[in-house]
Amino acid sequence: MKILLGLKGSSNLAQIDDRLQHHPDVYEFYTDANDFTPDGYQHLYEAVQYVQSHGVKKIVLHHPMKFGQTHAEIVAPEKQFPKLYRFIEDTTMQLIRLAKDLDVQCLIHGAYAQETTEYIDCYPDLQTAQQAAFDRLDRFAKAGGEHIMFENSIASVFSYGDPVMEDEILRHHYRLAFDTSHCFIWLHGNNLGLQGSLSHLKDQIVHYHLVDSMGQTHDSLTLGTGKIDWREVLPRLNPNATSIYEINLKDQGNCQEQLQSHAYLTELAQKLD
Repeated sequence: MKILLGLKGSSNLAQIDDRLQHHPDVYEFYTDANDFTPDGYQHLYEAVQYVQSHGVKKIVLHHPMKFGQTHAEIVAPEKQFPKLYRFIEDTTMQLIRLAKDLDVQCLIHGAYAQETTEYIDCYPDLQTAQQAAFDRLDRFAKAGGEHIMFENSIASVFSYGDPVMEDEILRHHYRLAFDTSHCFIWLHGNNLGLQGSLSHLKDQIVHYHLVDSMGQTHDSLTLGTGKIDWREVLPRLNPNATSIYEINLKDQGNCQEQLQSHAYLTELAQKLD
């Protein structure tokens, strides 16, 4: 089984060059609000072209996590949170445009967690909130086509690990991004549940965030240092999907922890072959 080297960084040239020296198969851009000013967007556009010029064909653009001090929650209703709602609308459409122009992918979070309850409370019940999120994701999916994917969270609006929720997600035919740690945390460290989710969603997964975790908090650990059973995860991955190591780094200018994760997974794959 070939294990892709997928690295993540911002559009900062020093970070990009740090990653490119290792000849990654996949590069995922972390973006923030600054990347969506006129100058910032042009810089991001050129950064994608720079990575492509170094032979990296598989590129993912991660939608900004935050708007000011709050997370960019899809479920936030327009009436109560007009500025946040408009930020998500505008930045998503900008990402879709860039992705189509340069033939890359953009990734949108179906939810986060921290403020989700506050937004859910704006609706009559959880089911109505979930439907509002799906309606918005449906619209983004139609606009993005084969250039957009949606990532799972550790919130009840859009999470993997519950077969009923997963069946609903599958019915929408979304292109899915699967964060292993988010699912593991949602399941409170249940490896069998994680394995079941990976198998259930496998055919619609186009991208993975390979991350270890102790299964309790959002810890983003180097592979092999948490409680995820990678020996059982590996055979359940979609071989046609891309992947990156979304690991906490001690130094954003040095992707050492991502490389350590890759070495761990590559060695494990060789033992299993």
